[in-house]
Amino acid sequence: MGNSTLDPKGGGIRRIEVITGVGRRRRWTSEAKARIVAESYSGELSISELARQHGIRPQQLFGWRHQARMGRLAVNGDDAATAATFVPVIADAPGEARRRPPAAMSAVIEIEFAGMVVRVRGVVPADALAEVLAAVKRAG
Repeated sequence: MGNSTLDPKGGGIRRIEVITGVGRRRRWTSEAKARIVAESYSGELSISELARQHGIRPQQLFGWRHQARMGRLAVNGDDAATAATFVPVIADAPGEARRRPPAAMSAVIEIEFAGMVVRVRGVVPADALAEVLAAVKRAG
């Protein structure tokens, strides 16, 4: 059983593949890039899955994410050079942080369950927290 397409010296039939379509790079609009980058931060899909879904390489998506972090990716049709994003900052009143003890400035855990709110501020021993959570579970 011979195959003439694999015989380099045979003068028989040869296979030729013709590729049709655009032979250049695709152009992505800034809006499309921004939408895909925002979708990548949602955490619903991995970067590889999201890239595959949009027909791009994960490296390209990581590049777009980097551009967005650096402020070089245009968003909402803005020019990339003028695209600036501001995030609102909410700060305590001056001096308020100084009045709180240092333990209160550390982590805060807030649990809302069955109409109750349990707030735990500062450093709490694990056994005390377990006891509070058990009480919340019993009440619910």
